[in-house]
Amino acid sequence: MEVCVDSVRSAINAEIGGAKRIELCTDLLEGGVSPSVGLLKVVKRKVSLPVFVMIRPRGGDFFYSETEFEVMIEDCKQLINAGADGIVFGILDRHGKIDVKCCQYIIDLVKPLPVTFHRAFDMVPDQSVALESLINIGCSRVLTSGARPTAVEGLHSIKNLVQQARERILIMPGGGINEDNLLEILKSTGAKEFHGSAKVWVPSQMQFKNTLVHIGTSMEEYGHMEASLEKIRRLTKIANVLS
Repeated sequence: MEVCVDSVRSAINAEIGGAKRIELCTDLLEGGVSPSVGLLKVVKRKVSLPVFVMIRPRGGDFFYSETEFEVMIEDCKQLINAGADGIVFGILDRHGKIDVKCCQYIIDLVKPLPVTFHRAFDMVPDQSVALESLINIGCSRVLTSGARPTAVEGLHSIKNLVQQARERILIMPGGGINEDNLLEILKSTGAKEFHGSAKVWVPSQMQFKNTLVHIGTSMEEYGHMEASLEKIRRLTKIANVLS
């Protein structure tokens, strides 16, 4: 199990709960963007799991400007120097296809660290063609819901991708995975890894709350999402049945 986290507490819960790897980002409400160097350093001090960092300069689509690509390159350098064990990223061209040139540049930059292509893969026009592109440029794994809102809805596509990959690249299902559907997803697709956030809402401990003002995009700012230790334990227990 790979757990997507955006806080130190969530990272600690992932390790205690039995996860095998962490994907570290910030702003999960935007689908995750690049974490700070400070967050990575503290997480690395607190857990012994491999930590793969998200490289994404902003929310929204995955077609980036030249300056945004510069930011991604600089984030790669800084986060690798801070101890990242792998990179998670995705770049598409304006037609929604894999931007082979830019992706190859990032992969060559971070070698020999493993690289995961994230769910930008679910936004391409043809996943079969895109998969071959990722294999050719040396991606280690690809995170996907099978181009559907959730991995359960994309089961058939994920199974086909696993068969197409023929172990040349790891296909990692993700998107809406929970303890009620994990067993079906793993059995139906033949996938060997999976990705989840196992998140729950944690209310704020503040006693005074000014509910008339909203600083961010969320209407509920007195609280945050956190990876649940109990959810992670239940997921890893299910996964261990098949291992």
